[in-house]
Amino acid sequence: MKYGDFTPVERIRLYTLHKSVGLTILVLALLRLLIRLLDRGRPLLPPMPRWQHLAASFSHVALYVVLIGMPLTGWLYNSASGFPLQWFGQFKVPALVERSAELKALAGGLHFAGLIVLVIVLLMHAGAALQHHFVNRDNVLRSMLPRSRRNRR
Repeated sequence: MKYGDFTPVERIRLYTLHKSVGLTILVLALLRLLIRLLDRGRPLLPPMPRWQHLAASFSHVALYVVLIGMPLTGWLYNSASGFPLQWFGQFKVPALVERSAELKALAGGLHFAGLIVLVIVLLMHAGAALQHHFVNRDNVLRSMLPRSRRNRR
């Protein structure tokens, strides 16, 4: 199904859902970041080369930046467009800025760039986790699961 196959009402509903999901991701990503910063009981990981530790750290930072940045740039885009924003029709979300064509263009470009970065980082991150699990046969992938994290403390 292509974008043009949707009626204008269906497009508005899809955009509204997209925006609500984005705001939910923003809140969940901020909550996850707070938990990660407060959690001192990290699981023990197997020894790995320094470049792998650096790559893992970079990918984690990049994921947080994108998972927080994309919803913020979407919110900024929506605000600069002058459209009202509601979270799943439950309450109105305040605009970040007044209507602005320049900010709208900037936010739209950043939002799209975030999508590209997100896809690249997710593929790299998932690939590395699978490589650790199936090739290295270590506990890196299992350490991401909540139950195994609790058992290692």
